[in-house]
Amino acid sequence: MAGNNGGPWGSGGNRGGDDDGRNGGQRRPEQGGGQQIPELDDLVRKGQEQLRVLMGGRGGGNGGFGGGAGGGGFKPTRSMFLLGAGAGIVAWFLASFYTVQPSQQGVETFFGSFYRTTGDGPHLAPWPFVRAQVIEVTTQRTEAIGSSRAGEGLMLTTDENIVDIDFQVVWNIKDPAEFLFNLRDPEATVRSVSEAAMREVIAQSELSPILNRDRGLIADQVRDLIQTTMDGYDSGINIVRLNLDRADPPAEVIDAFRDVQAAEQERDRLERQADAYANQALAGARGEAAQLLEEAEGYRAQVVNEAEGQASRFLAVLQEYRGAPEVTRRRIYLETMEQVLGDVNLIVMDENGGGNGVVPYLPLNELRRTEPAAGGNN
Repeated sequence: MAGNNGGPWGSGGNRGGDDDGRNGGQRRPEQGGGQQIPELDDLVRKGQEQLRVLMGGRGGGNGGFGGGAGGGGFKPTRSMFLLGAGAGIVAWFLASFYTVQPSQQGVETFFGSFYRTTGDGPHLAPWPFVRAQVIEVTTQRTEAIGSSRAGEGLMLTTDENIVDIDFQVVWNIKDPAEFLFNLRDPEATVRSVSEAAMREVIAQSELSPILNRDRGLIADQVRDLIQTTMDGYDSGINIVRLNLDRADPPAEVIDAFRDVQAAEQERDRLERQADAYANQALAGARGEAAQLLEEAEGYRAQVVNEAEGQASRFLAVLQEYRGAPEVTRRRIYLETMEQVLGDVNLIVMDENGGGNGVVPYLPLNELRRTEPAAGGNN
C-alpha cells in the first residue's frame, strides 16, 4: 500500500493499458479504439482548477481546492465581493420593480397591510418590506346564471307561476384594494348576490310582464339591487350591465302556456277591434249631433232674423201709414195682390164682352217659359 499514493485505483503515474499488478492486479476497462476512461480523481481535479480560475485563483496545481502543493486555503478576493454585491442589488431591484399597464392598477402592502394603490407606469416597491400585486380593473368578467346548473333559473312569481330565467352579470373592478382584502371568493359572491337579487325582483312581478314587456325594466332593477348589495360589502366591484337572455315557462308546461298565450292574443285582438268600432261609432254619433246642433242654431238665427226684419218693416210701414194713410193703404193692397196673384194662371172673364165673356189676352208669362225650349230645338 506504500506505493499507492494516488486515487482509489492507484497512482496516477501508471496510466498505460499494461498494469503489472502493483495496483492490486486490477485493470481499468478500455474503450473501443484504444482510448481509456479517465480516472475519477482527474475529473475532480480538473473541475477544481476551472472553478479556482473563475473565482480569481491560479491554476496549474494538483492539490485540493485551496491551490497548489504549497498553497494555503481558499481566499475570496475583493472582486468576488463586488460581484456578489452587484448580483444581490440586481436581484433586489428585479424583485422590487414592477410595471402597471393602463388597464391595470397596482396594490402595495407594507408588511402585509394595505399601503397604497398605484396607477399605470413603472413603480418600485422595496422588497421584502413592500410587496405589490397588479390587478386587471377594466377587464369585464361575466357570470352566467341559470344555464350552468339544472334548476338554477327556476323562480317563483308573485302570481304563483314558475319562470325559467337565464341571465348574465357583467362586472369589473372599481377599487382593487377592497376587491383584494374584503372578498375571499369574488366570483362566487357575485353569483350568489345576483341570483338572490333576481329572485327578489321576480317574486314581486307577475308572469306576463316578465315574458313580454318588462324585461328591460327587470334587468335594470336587478342590476341596481346587485350593485347596492356589493357596495354594502365594500367589495370594490362595479356591475357594468345585466343581460336577460331568456325568460320562458318551464319546459314541462311550455306547450300549454303557448296555447294560453295564443288565446290571450286573440282576446286582445278582438278587444282592439271592438274598441275601434266603438270609437268609430261614437265619433260618427258625435259628428251627427254636432251637425244637428249647427243646423238648429242656423235655423234659429234665420227665424229670428226674419222676425226682426218683418218687425222692422212693419214699423217702417206704420210710420209711413201715419203720414199718408190712403196712399199707404193702396200700396199695401197692390203689393199684397202682387204676391198672391204673381204665380197664378189667370183667365179674365168679361160679362159684357162677346165670345162668351172670354177676354183674349197676350200670355207673356207663357211666352217667357217657352222661349228657352224653342231656342233649344233650333
